[in-house]
Amino acid sequence: MQEPEVVETKSSEARMAEINNQTGTITKLQPSANNQEQWLKYGEIASNFLATLPEYLGTFFNKYKQPLVYFGLLVTAIIAVKVVLAILDALNDIPLVAPTFELIGIGYSAWFIYRYLLKASTRQELIDELSTLKSQVVGKDA
Repeated sequence: MQEPEVVETKSSEARMAEINNQTGTITKLQPSANNQEQWLKYGEIASNFLATLPEYLGTFFNKYKQPLVYFGLLVTAIIAVKVVLAILDALNDIPLVAPTFELIGIGYSAWFIYRYLLKASTRQELIDELSTLKSQVVGKDA
């Protein structure tokens, strides 16, 4: 049987002493005063920027309020459409749900055609309802 090898590990102090003996003494460099002044200057610039940041943001928001609101509504609408499509895709994977929705859609389409499109008087009623809805949404008669 072979005996396991024993590996001696030296402490970090012993290794540093060996390195110092091989290469000479190591001296620590002190940071220069110029370097410290430069860091203080950068810190002051950053502090001034952070102090005036709320004022800049308030001015920016007041200047571009309407485009920012439109952009927010656009992003919200895109997210809502993606969520609805994901929900419909999940429902479509459930057996018998897709054919049921198709039957409901066909039934509603048949009712709508029968109710509003077969006779001239009911077509006129539909046109009147749509123009009333349009005037309510737009706010004027167009």
